Amino acid sequence: MNYISDILYWISTGLLVPVIVLLILMFIRSLLLIGSFFGQYLSMRRTGALLKGEFDKLDASNIQDLEERLPKKNTSLVVTYIGRILKVKDSEAHVERLLGEYEVEADKDLSTSKTLTKMGPMLGLMGTLIPMGPALVGLAAGDIASMAYNMQVAFATTVVGLFAAGIGFVTQQVKQRWYRQDMTNLEFLAELLNESRRKA
Repeated sequence: MNYISDILYWISTGLLVPVIVLLILMFIRSLLLIGSFFGQYLSMRRTGALLKGEFDKLDASNIQDLEERLPKKNTSLVVTYIGRILKVKDSEAHVERLLGEYEVEADKDLSTSKTLTKMGPMLGLMGTLIPMGPALVGLAAGDIASMAYNMQVAFATTVVGLFAAGIGFVTQQVKQRWYRQDMTNLEFLAELLNESRRKA
């Protein structure tokens, strides 16, 4: 039984370095995500205000002119897909396919936030529990310096994991709201195209 326990102890202590490396990478990735999220936020605000004005006055009679009214230099995902949908407006099947593609692209953009949200606490907890074993051994042996070092590692990994998870959670919530709004606009556009096809 002691032999099995020793094997588990060696495995868990051997995982400490990979866990710390992954936490550092996740911390860096969360900082990069903050920067890209801020840029995307500014773009979404401009695009959202533009599309709200256009979609508020959009109906089956003036839908043909929508493509000309869209900004040519706007490269946001929703504007790109509006242009693609308008190019295949005569085919309901192609429009449905593009709606599905948009959902896949939106989910792809959310993948980093989802990964940080789920993996941050997992790795943080692993980084907390792994050093606790050596810390308890140091405490039993009277080695306070070793125990203090291991406890420092345990607390630091928890903080880093929760920080990355927090960034992932906040960005995921906001981005999901953006993409739900954009999906509503695209579905509205598809319904108007269906109406115009029925009237033709």
